[in-house]
Parts: sequence; C-alpha cells; structure tokens
Amino acid sequence: MENTNLNFIPSSSKELKDLGIEQLDVIFVTGDAYIDHPSFGVAILARLLESLKLKVGIIAAPNTQDDLRDFKKLGKPRLFFGVTAGAMDSMVNKYTAGKRLRSEDAYLPQDYSQKRPDHASLVYSKILKSLFPQVPVVLGGVENSLRRVTHYDYWQNKLLPSFLFLSGADLLVYGMGEKAITELCHLLQKGIPFSSLTTIPQTALLRDKDTALPKNKKWEDEQIYSHEECLKDSHKYALNFKRIEEESNCQSSIRFLQNIEGQTLIINPPFPPLSTKELDKIYDLPFSYKPHPRYEKKGKIAAYEMIKNSVTIHRGCFGGCSFCTISAHQGKQIQSRSSQSIIKELEKICKLPSFKGTISDLGGPSANMYQMQGKDQSICQNCKKPSCIFPKICPNLENNHGPLLKLYEEAEKVKNIKHIFIGSGLRYDLMLDKSSKYQKENQAYTQKIITDHVSGRLKVAPEHTEDEVLNVMRKPSFKLFEEFKTLFQKISLQQKKDQDIVPYFISSHPACKLQDMAKLALKTKNLGYRLEQIQDFTPTPMTLSTVIYYSGFNPYAQEKVYCAKNKEEKKDQQRFFFWYKKENRDFIERTLKKLKLGFKL
Repeated sequence: MENTNLNFIPSSSKELKDLGIEQLDVIFVTGDAYIDHPSFGVAILARLLESLKLKVGIIAAPNTQDDLRDFKKLGKPRLFFGVTAGAMDSMVNKYTAGKRLRSEDAYLPQDYSQKRPDHASLVYSKILKSLFPQVPVVLGGVENSLRRVTHYDYWQNKLLPSFLFLSGADLLVYGMGEKAITELCHLLQKGIPFSSLTTIPQTALLRDKDTALPKNKKWEDEQIYSHEECLKDSHKYALNFKRIEEESNCQSSIRFLQNIEGQTLIINPPFPPLSTKELDKIYDLPFSYKPHPRYEKKGKIAAYEMIKNSVTIHRGCFGGCSFCTISAHQGKQIQSRSSQSIIKELEKICKLPSFKGTISDLGGPSANMYQMQGKDQSICQNCKKPSCIFPKICPNLENNHGPLLKLYEEAEKVKNIKHIFIGSGLRYDLMLDKSSKYQKENQAYTQKIITDHVSGRLKVAPEHTEDEVLNVMRKPSFKLFEEFKTLFQKISLQQKKDQDIVPYFISSHPACKLQDMAKLALKTKNLGYRLEQIQDFTPTPMTLSTVIYYSGFNPYAQEKVYCAKNKEEKKDQQRFFFWYKKENRDFIERTLKKLKLGFKL
C-alpha cells in the first residue's frame, strides 16, 4: 500500500525514517496545521528549499504544554530552525477586537487539542533556544515581519521592542521570504558562519551597540528613534513608522538602525520584488494541495476550506489603506504571475478528486490589480507615497483591466471548470476610473465580473461613509460606492441575475466619532442595507491606523486625531451598525437627540 505521507514534507520521526533521512538541513516551526498548498507560506518555503536539494521538515502546531516532544521529534537541523506564528499574527488569530478569545482557530482542525500560544513565535523561539542552544533560529512570517521594530501591541496596551530582541532568535526575515531564505541557505551551504551573515537584504539582526556595523557600500544608514525614546514620546514612535513606511514604498537602499537596551537593531533594505519568472517558478513547485493526512479525523480546517479551490494570481497592493498590513508585508509593487502559470495551476486543481467544478477565487490582496504597474518604473522606484490610488489615481499608473479580462476568458476554457467566482475584494475605484485611457477595457471588465463571476454576493469594502474618516483610512469617497452599486444593480437586472453587493464597514477607526456612525447608519439604511460584514477596528502592528490609535497623532498630517478607545465608546459606535435592533432603539434615539443631527433612524 502506498504511503501517501511521503508526498508531503516530513513532519514526524516515522516519516523521516520512511524517507531514510538521518538529519534535516532546515526545520520550519509553525503555529498552523501543515497544509501543502501555495496559499501558506511555510509550504512555499519548504517546497522551495526542497527544490534546492535541501532536506526540509515541518513541525506544525506544536504542543507547548507537555514535555515539548513535538519540538524534539525531527531532531536537530544542520542549518537552522525557521519559526513563524503562522499565516496570521497569533494575537489577531486568537482574539477579537474586544480582546475576547475567538471560538475557533481557522488554521487548525476543528477537533484539534493543541492550542496556539499568545505571541506564538516568541514562545516557539524560546523553547528551541532552550532545547538546542547552538542551533540558529530564524524568525519569519507576518507576526515577526510586522513586529520587526518598536510596535504597539493592542492586547498588552503598550509598545514592545522588535520580536528579534524579545525572542532570543538569531535573525529575522521580513516580508515575503523566498529570496532571503534562499540566499541564507546558499551562504550557509558555502560554509560561511551564521554569525557572519549580516548583509543579507530583507533581514534584521542585533549587534552590541558599540560593535562596528557590517559594511555595505550600496546602503545608506539611517538612525531612527530608539525603543526607549519611543516609550517616552509616542510622537517619536509615530515618526519612526512614517520613515519606515516611506522607504518601504520605493526601491530604497536605506538600512535602518534602532538602539534597544544596549544593542543595535539593524534592518537591512529589502530585495527587489519577485519577477514574473521567479513567481511562476514558486507556484510550479509540487504542492499536493491538501492538508497533511494526519488531520483527516480531526475535523475541517476552515482556512483551507476557504482557499482550497482558489488561485493566487498576484502579490502586493498599492491601495495603501491605513489599517491594512498587506503593503508592509508583501510590498506596494504588484508582482504578477504569467497567465500560463495560472492556467497550469488551474489544470492541476481540476484533476484533484475533491474538485467539483467551481474555482472560488482568482485573486490576490485586491482582486483587480493584476499586471498593473507604473508606466515609468523610474518614477515608482523613487516614489514614497503609500498609495497609488489615494487621494486620486496616479497618472503614472497603468490602470488597465485588459490583461485580467483576458485571463478570465482563458481560465473559463480549462476543462472541468464550470464556474469561476471572484472571492477577493475588488477596488471599484480602479474600475470606475474616468481618467484612465483604458476605459473601454475597464468597462468590459466590470460588465464581465458582474455578469459571470459573482456567486450571488460580491464583496467590496467602502469601510465608511464619511469623508473625514475615509481620508484617514486612505479610502475613496462613499459616493463612488453608491455609483458602483447603481451600476451593479443595473447590469444584474439586465442579466436577470438575483445578486447583491456585500459592503464591509469598520467602526471606531481613528477620526470616527459617534456622529459619523450615525450618518453611516442613515446612508446605509437609505441604500436598503441591514449590515452584516462589519468589524470594530483592531489595532495591528505596523499600520498607520494603529500608530494614530496609540499616539493620537497622524505623522503625515502632523496633527492630533480623535480615537475611540474605551469599551463604552467602541460599543456605542457599534450599536449604530444595528440601528434596527430593538435593544438599541432607546440609545440611538437619545444619542441622535443629543447630537442634534436633524434626522431619525
């Protein structure tokens, strides 16, 4: 009988034995279940290193409450341990905006006994350092990427230093890690000591404050405010963020330096974005597109069920939304796969026994940024603006939906595909751009999406209705959403399709006051909505919104900003989402009278 486990990266001592492996080169430790699908970073990196002839293992969702046997089961790696909390920051994964424990972990099986620890990457790193003190530990993934420098932790309500400092790890890889991890392994394979690997782009390291800095003539050093200065003055923390975000938005050669308790945190500049050829090569790796068989009797994994029949067509986002971490982790530059690579992956998915004919998404961080870039790349390489489309669409942006339209048409021809839906959020401001010279293509794309690729409900994210709040969010006017909704309804009616738009909204975002929520309630009520997709603002590391929330200061506008912080303020704002509920009527009537807004709900 065939051992199907051998089609996966080894993750148990038995699998190592069956494969005849005595020692692994690299072991990844993740807070998620092991899902061998290119939507999960550990699966990508493990398959990538495997393609480089390295022996790789994965320790998935280890138990931290027993004798730590999970951390020992694969032995000691020859090169290093790679540690990540998983596909999400562990605190965002575990807790709601109200700091309540979530009922389930979407990245673990429903019946799984292991629980993800708070700040999982710190816990895993400290355990590994205690068990294998001589083996280097490399941090990576979203949690560590966005906590690479002094950051605000909402759950502890205080500033924390870099997770590299707190963890005892030896190196931190930020952003999408393929190039950095490949270079790291290449240099280690050449026999260069780990301690000498100080100038790999897209990595961060710590050195004693008085030690000479590693040399790289191509980089310019910039000292930002120390962790201690940030603790004393929240404005300095905010100004640090502004500088890092500005340089992240262009092809910068700035190496940032930050002092932390007698040490210097060195954050090397990033690698250039992946080319189409490089991205294609990654998605052509031999993924099985399934969770490891050990989870078969443990219940479904919600995150996998959501993405199992979806395909990533690009990375990066130039939207620059203040509350979003995507550009901080994946970058502002769009990195697109070739249509041939995407079609090849679709053909693989269509051959899976579980495939029933429906592709749930052809998307990315935003569904409709595929192959969009600056006409003059030299302008983009020096542009420090966080968004290409706010406050208006950049005239240098090649806003052309034509390649995406062509991709959809090619994908529909793949054998066994019955439906293709777009599950990622759409930027309707790009679709309705009246300044674009590609209006014909953009209108055809809009028609195509609404006619053929809506599963009944289309997700879009206006986030709010009031300009003062939307300006802080870096989002377009709500009037644009109303225009898109009218167009959507018109086309749906023409096509005799019963479908609707599902808008997403946020309460308690910086600059949002009670009167703004009251106006949001009125406008959405007048549009016929009883809102479902809503959330209370959750401050997450390395976003402008979080910086404003903590400091009360916008480092770009150089001005103070109101923030709803205590539980009552946040709860009162949320009540306006549910103006139609009986239990909120008295509160809403009293509040509207007090605010003297001149309308009723």
